[in-house]
Amino acid sequence: MTNVLTFFIDMFTGRERVTLTEKERMLVLVRGRFDALLGPGEHKIRRNHSARETHTIDRLRFSSGFDRALFRSRPDLTEGHLTEVRTDAGEIAVVSRDGRPIEVLFPEDRAVWWTDAGPFTVERFDLATEPRVDAAFARRMDRAGLSRALTSLHVAEGLVGMLFLDGVLAGRLEPGVHTFWAAGPRATVKLVDTRQRAHEVSGQEILTKDRVTIRVNLTAVFRVTDPERAVTVVTDFLEALHRAVQLVFRRRLGALTLDQLLAEKGAIDVEAGETLRAEMAKIGIDLQEIALKDVILPGEIREILNRVVEAEKRAEANVIQRREETNAMRSLLNTAKVMEDNPVMLRLKELEALEAIAGKVDHLTVHNGTQGLMQDITRLRD
Repeated sequence: MTNVLTFFIDMFTGRERVTLTEKERMLVLVRGRFDALLGPGEHKIRRNHSARETHTIDRLRFSSGFDRALFRSRPDLTEGHLTEVRTDAGEIAVVSRDGRPIEVLFPEDRAVWWTDAGPFTVERFDLATEPRVDAAFARRMDRAGLSRALTSLHVAEGLVGMLFLDGVLAGRLEPGVHTFWAAGPRATVKLVDTRQRAHEVSGQEILTKDRVTIRVNLTAVFRVTDPERAVTVVTDFLEALHRAVQLVFRRRLGALTLDQLLAEKGAIDVEAGETLRAEMAKIGIDLQEIALKDVILPGEIREILNRVVEAEKRAEANVIQRREETNAMRSLLNTAKVMEDNPVMLRLKELEALEAIAGKVDHLTVHNGTQGLMQDITRLRD
């Protein structure tokens, strides 16, 4: 009886009953105007001249063609039902649900969530003053699948990263991973190796003062001590080093003859090093060593030098041989003078020679007989 009575009352008043679950919400418009935003429970709604839009809060965000009009004309209906988040220019917002980031709003963005689907929290960041993202927060964003909002820069061990924001040097980055907001100033890094290393300048053709074309290989051992100057004073500090080594050695070697170059190779290294150190210090580079490593001569010049060296060594050998022969002759002359004054020593020399000869033969024949040999020995003893 009650249900029948209720039915006739609703019919008489022009309304109908609608029941919404805990997950459902309904936006009601009457004669084209917003009338109500209904939550869970039983509601009486006008039957005629009304429009209804049913939503489920499982989708978290409020998505409707009436979204902006509702907040503009009937903000009172949204209270307790909808949470609106807006960002200003130069601001980014991270919306979290139950402490887990679920969405990133970029500058001048807007989104609306069902309040009962929360709780929602909003963290706002000023991109002008906070372009960097804390490492722990960046990991949370990555786990939530929101890494598209971030820009990561990697700096390997042994390197220093020079950070540029919108092309302006903003500081150093130590080895590790550094994260920035993608919507903020454009973050780029230029890596600088601050370890000691060598730079080779190979195959440089130079014309000496006496018009001999040579090829030289140069090496420079250096270390970057001021990365800021190295990346801002010049476009490419390695190219600047290469060019400076090239020019200094071209000027120095071009003013020498080939003989001077080969004779003063060590002095050239010292002189060039002093000039280059002062020049490289201006761009933040400590030049520790510079060396003229190889001098490569043309084939015909190399053959001529080989012949010259061979002739010099042969002449030196002849001088040494003549000197030794002179010393030997002088020694023989002294020995002869001693034997001339001492016949016994001369005879001993003869016996030494006879002993040496006898040691090389199997049989020795004495032609003057044993008696003659004994007489000679006795004569030698007397």
